[in-house]
Amino acid sequence: MTRRSWYFGWNIVAAATLLTALTVGMRLGIGPFFLPMIKDLGFSRSLLAMIIGVGMLCYGLAMPLAGYLVGRLGTRPVLLLGTTIVAISIIWTVTARTPVAFMLAFGVLMSIGLGFTSPVALTPVISRWFTRQRGMALFFLSTGSMAGMAIMTPVLTLLIERMGWQSTLVAFAVAFALVTVPAALFIIREDAPPNTDLLPEQANAQAAAPRAAMASLSFGAAIRTSPFWKIVAGLFACGFSMNLLGTHGMPMLMDHGFDAMTSSYGIGLIGLVAIAGTLVLGRLSDRLPRRNILGTIYFVRGLGFFALLLVGTHWELYIAASIGGLVWAGSIATSSAILADVYGVRLVGVMYGTAYLGHQVGAMISSWLGGWGYERFGTHWVAFGSAGVLLLIASGVALSLPLRGFTLMGEPLPAKT
Repeated sequence: MTRRSWYFGWNIVAAATLLTALTVGMRLGIGPFFLPMIKDLGFSRSLLAMIIGVGMLCYGLAMPLAGYLVGRLGTRPVLLLGTTIVAISIIWTVTARTPVAFMLAFGVLMSIGLGFTSPVALTPVISRWFTRQRGMALFFLSTGSMAGMAIMTPVLTLLIERMGWQSTLVAFAVAFALVTVPAALFIIREDAPPNTDLLPEQANAQAAAPRAAMASLSFGAAIRTSPFWKIVAGLFACGFSMNLLGTHGMPMLMDHGFDAMTSSYGIGLIGLVAIAGTLVLGRLSDRLPRRNILGTIYFVRGLGFFALLLVGTHWELYIAASIGGLVWAGSIATSSAILADVYGVRLVGVMYGTAYLGHQVGAMISSWLGGWGYERFGTHWVAFGSAGVLLLIASGVALSLPLRGFTLMGEPLPAKT
């Protein structure tokens, strides 16, 4: 048996990474839109923050549904449905003028559409196509997320300054459809080869090995086990911190004296550095215990939030962003890989979608707290300090995750060699 020169699964990863850059870049890149929307619509910070918070919750609620629909219908129809919803929601958003209409269009409908095209819809197909390099493949989705932050934050800022936030949203809808539709129709494939990306000797060894009793837990039983809730707790802190930075990072830096473009460069630099950091973490995730990587990511990221509050010069901002960017990505990819390791590939879609709801509950709370905390106390320490503390707690929780799966009876499976 000869080794294939190119594995088609990497085409799927490339398409999924680009799609994730657009999806997550928009959902977590609200910062450039925040102040222009307030000025144009006449909303208060608290009101717009609440609308964004509702959107984050709807984004999270769409995740389990997306995972369920992918399991029943496949990835392709879910991506096409999500693209249609995003296009309709943006048309409605740019014409909405009242808080209720804006919340339904921008907060609810767009979030549902983006939820259907999010990494939750793409993780199952990638997990099926990869075994040996599953960690690396899933980390590329995080690379897409960080590329979205690194590229879209300054690009959206520039476009908004030149043609307004409404036209920028319409341009995004067009670009989004041009990427999503061809990817869904021509690249995404559900059926992976029997041996996925295993090397010949690994495939032979797997075929010769006695089959473990992969008596996978049912979904109901799985969500009653402690590792699932530990993942949820970490994703809550992840969502709280990532959305806080995406929504209120630019306003916070501008309130501290930085201009709009410098603030966007600082936020974008986190995503840019995270691309390189993700590639390193992806390699390590297939070689070292994933829980150790996850704990390190949360710990360093927590310290980074305190650093961002203290920066006062351009160089301090860029240094803090660079250090924080090294571990900014990877928590979601590592969490989904751990879920696949512990509970099996069969459940990873719906498990990831359900666990990700915790991510968006955290995102919803931080969206509101970032606006309310500043208006109430005149400082960003309330929200950003809370993010730092939550991440440090999540680091300790991550280190207690198991390295192995669970049987139907809830007992640990034998450790893999």
